[in-house]
Amino acid sequence: MSSPQPEHGPVTPASSTPATARVLHVPYTGGEKESLHASLDLHRDAVLWKLAGLDDEQVRRAMTPSGTNLLGLVKHLAAVEYGWFCSTFGRETEPFWFDPATEDMAASPDETTAGIVAFYARARAAADAAIRETDLEATGTAWDGRVVSMRWVLIHMLEDTVRHAGHMDILRELIDGAVGRFPGVE
Repeated sequence: MSSPQPEHGPVTPASSTPATARVLHVPYTGGEKESLHASLDLHRDAVLWKLAGLDDEQVRRAMTPSGTNLLGLVKHLAAVEYGWFCSTFGRETEPFWFDPATEDMAASPDETTAGIVAFYARARAAADAAIRETDLEATGTAWDGRVVSMRWVLIHMLEDTVRHAGHMDILRELIDGAVGRFPGVE
């Protein structure tokens, strides 16, 4: 009989993963906030893996008629993490060097892969602090004037991250054939 999986925490997949990637198990009996946050983290890490091992041309390569590319999706996810988790709840965000309404889905030639990945890491850290320090029932005002709860924002960002991770799955497979959430994990 195999031993049970840990309820929550880092698990190293059989094959190597980038240092920033870890596979989390959503707690099987965890609380709502803990479970939503763990699931978001799982998909955030999958987003980063989609860039691992690719060169600058590959992460910027437009793979659809609309110009969708891996690096643009990471930039977008960073901007919306700041927007939904921080701006909505009156928390500080770093100043953007681009217009998030029109320039968040593409990386300009002067933006580096490392710079956008670092931007995503900072956005995640700021969002994580907001999640930890804000009750699920607490409300804030979104960019469009709607009053939303932290619960709604967590669910919305989980949906958005999963959706874009799915886009990235397809783009990465088209670039080099790599598939799955992480190497060796379907």
